[in-house]
Amino acid sequence: MFTGIIETLGTVADVDEGTGSSRLTVQGEVTDGTAVGDSISVNGVCLTATSVEDGRFTADVMAETLRRSTLGELKPGDPVNLERAATATTRLGGHLVQGHVDGVGQLTGRAPAGAFDEITIALPEDLLAYVVEKGSIAIDGISLTVADVGESDITIGLIPETLARTTLGKRSVGDNVNIEVDVIAKYVERLLEARR
Repeated sequence: MFTGIIETLGTVADVDEGTGSSRLTVQGEVTDGTAVGDSISVNGVCLTATSVEDGRFTADVMAETLRRSTLGELKPGDPVNLERAATATTRLGGHLVQGHVDGVGQLTGRAPAGAFDEITIALPEDLLAYVVEKGSIAIDGISLTVADVGESDITIGLIPETLARTTLGKRSVGDNVNIEVDVIAKYVERLLEARR
């Protein structure tokens, strides 16, 4: 479990592509106190560290994760959002983020608004039902508040801190992003279906 409050930007050091899977090595300031087997969110995807040394960690990425997320697009040198798993004493500054990406959206608009930026992200149709105005959503692992919901997209305002400390500060129109909708909405839907 994560909070969606990004700890640091890391850098992809190596991508070792296998048959239907890959092994990702990331350089980042999240290795202090991190052990093999610990969970780290990389652009919103929960990965398990298989080795940790010299400020780097390595994780295996299976086919389902490559299919559902943007991790398969990463190459050495790319920046990534990093967050270690929450603990029982972690402040929940964002919202409950599982690191289980639901799908990929696309940045379709970006407009500066003073010190802030306003972005528009097109979502897969099946995910829009889980998104509400002023609700929470995780974009590349970042806990964000939805400003508006359109017929096929959402609008989000980005504060200067988010622009400076995450990959969304450099994302361009056309870029793909990982989407995780609020898990509570999915549980509510499931419970309502079970009652019918």
